[in-house]
Amino acid sequence: MTATSMRTGRCGSLRANNVDDEVTLCGWIHKRRDLGGLVFFDLRDREGIVQVSFGPDWCDADVLTVAAGLGSENVIQVSGKVLARPADAKNPDMATGEVEVQAYSLEILSRATELPIPVWRSKAEEPSSEELRLANRPLDLRREELQRNIALRHRLLQRARRSLTEQEFFEIETPVLTKPTPEGARDYIVPSRVHKGQFYALPQSPQIYKQVLMISGFDRYFQIARCFRDEDLRADRQPEFTQIDLEASFVNQEDVMAFVEKTMVDLWDEVGANVVAPFGRLTYAEAMERFGCDKPDLRYGFEIEDLSGLVGGKGFKAFDDAIERGERVRGIRVQGGAALSRKHIDQLADAAKGEGAGGLATLKYLDGNLTGPLSKLDGITAETAGLEDGDLMLVAAGTDRITSPALNAVRLALIEKLSPEASSNHAFSWIVDFPLFEEQDDGEFVFSHHPFTAPNPEDSEKLVSGELGDITAQHYDLVYNGVELGSGSIRIIDPEMQIQILERLGIGAEDAESRFGFLLRALRAGAPPHGGFAVGFDRVVMLLIGATSLRDVIAFPKTTAARALFEDAPTGVSDKDLAGLGIGVKT
Repeated sequence: MTATSMRTGRCGSLRANNVDDEVTLCGWIHKRRDLGGLVFFDLRDREGIVQVSFGPDWCDADVLTVAAGLGSENVIQVSGKVLARPADAKNPDMATGEVEVQAYSLEILSRATELPIPVWRSKAEEPSSEELRLANRPLDLRREELQRNIALRHRLLQRARRSLTEQEFFEIETPVLTKPTPEGARDYIVPSRVHKGQFYALPQSPQIYKQVLMISGFDRYFQIARCFRDEDLRADRQPEFTQIDLEASFVNQEDVMAFVEKTMVDLWDEVGANVVAPFGRLTYAEAMERFGCDKPDLRYGFEIEDLSGLVGGKGFKAFDDAIERGERVRGIRVQGGAALSRKHIDQLADAAKGEGAGGLATLKYLDGNLTGPLSKLDGITAETAGLEDGDLMLVAAGTDRITSPALNAVRLALIEKLSPEASSNHAFSWIVDFPLFEEQDDGEFVFSHHPFTAPNPEDSEKLVSGELGDITAQHYDLVYNGVELGSGSIRIIDPEMQIQILERLGIGAEDAESRFGFLLRALRAGAPPHGGFAVGFDRVVMLLIGATSLRDVIAFPKTTAARALFEDAPTGVSDKDLAGLGIGVKT
């Protein structure tokens, strides 16, 4: 590190090759120990911790007195000499454990007068509650774990920039104050003081702007974009988040996926993980058929199978009735699953019921005997059921809209309970050919993703015939170990098709011009074939660190109630300020 006028380097950077160096360090007192005339500090900065000692043989009495009176988290500057620790005093758990600084001067830069939460705690101590830590985020961020997380986040950001720059992308910023557009979640609305009664929106994504950049001829764009969505939160969602956003011209779906794969390989390499491109491909239909969801964890088996032919017409009324209604019977064969207790199987059934299934029927094959409700089916044998000794079959009946999520829930519960050996530590996969539209329970159709996604060419005519449920999109998701990392698509470049798709969703031509006119005008000026992708960067960092919440990788996150506890936001605004904006608040 380049020295400054206040320090010669960072605490955590000292090593054995610095022995006999004269150093000046600044940082926080992490811990203090007083050993009868000798005072030891663990001095901390962002690089780590080093031991600093004060003793009567090398520092003045007044320096020793000041040192003895200081506690944790005071900010100090010390000067001294780097010495090798005696062999029996080395600390192998510290990067600086071979050395210490014998300090002869000490200056208090700032006193810590209020410590509502501890920065350091022993392993036996319970951590402070998350709410208390978020309310005191500056102290919380001093913890080694969060310092390490934020440092890795920085490295990954720079690696992403380098990777995309090497792939000939330009980094271009797009507006944060933009126009409200429907993208599947609520906009955060910003009132205009200059234009009273009119509003900006914070962007849910740079979607339209990056398409306009392609129409403008910039060819390849990327941005580390801040995005905002006013939606209910979960552990992996925040109202404001960061994504690696990219768009490219004169490309097809495979080209865009190759750009993303190169970037992901580079990011995983940054943490020492070796992943190989190209990644596998699954169609949406195949993913739903085999795993019951569009983000399957491919490290494990437990695939879903259609068992209608096996169990239908065998005297099990619930199955026969379902098949007669045009529904299906589907299930999972679980190798070694016969060892699961009745309690565990009941828990699996509860998981299926939680997703709308009526329950789970079972067939066990153990010690040469078939047991369970399905063992009574006409002509059923272990051989016809495809079971080996010790196996279990779990079966549900109903429409695919019921059995897919139900059996996915069962599959995830099986993975958790049985902890099978993973086939890979890094299971990337593309999910492709999503439906362009989704049919709701009331029979209405909505966009599966956003309205700028192009249909697959072979399905374009179905827009005219109105077969909306059968149209597949040039849309692709990237999934990693059962987590969606991001989404992308090839865009519509024909303005008439864009209007047609909007009309199919109840957005008439006049409304389309009002809401999307600037995109439609740009498309009419001649648009190159283009497509893009957006990677949830916070989620990538969370996965690479092994954290369980995005709040562990964001410097100032919101709670699950969308509140910022440290700065106490959102908060009320004075009537005077509201009047200046020309708006009022209804309670």
